[in-house]
Amino acid sequence: MKQTLFVLLTFTVASFAELTQHPMGGYTVTQSAVLSGAPEAVFDAMTDDILPWWDHHFSDSPRALKIEPWAGGRFIEEFDDKGNGVLHATVIYCDRGKVLRYDGPLGTSGRAINMVTTYEYTPKGDSTEVKVTVNISGQIDEEHASRVDGVWRHFLIEAFKPYWESQKK
Repeated sequence: MKQTLFVLLTFTVASFAELTQHPMGGYTVTQSAVLSGAPEAVFDAMTDDILPWWDHHFSDSPRALKIEPWAGGRFIEEFDDKGNGVLHATVIYCDRGKVLRYDGPLGTSGRAINMVTTYEYTPKGDSTEVKVTVNISGQIDEEHASRVDGVWRHFLIEAFKPYWESQKK
């Protein structure tokens, strides 16, 4: 019994020596853009195969990058045909042309961060306003949240919008 207690105490002390405290926080990032075209068409271009415009990925040359636009669908990056890749998020709400929501760490995989990302598609005459809201919680500070905001601005304004406009010609 005394030996068991000594081993347990030694193990407990050793495990505490490995603890590192991280700041915990929560932030909301919102970006929006008005794009020509119907909400359903914009929605379709922002889902399924997004490799032509989504330029942040884990692999230097992914085989596929897609958002499966249905409840339970995956936001997945496939590295090769052997099953290697990363699950960026899981679709938790989908109403084509109106709302797409997914839950997952996206590019912060490996950190204790969760992101719930919501795209809202609102008709504006012959155009669509796309509003992206990202609720972030976990191991994140204000500086990292600011970088996330810049990345979403990049995706919507600098990457998707020019891609979409080039497809409309």
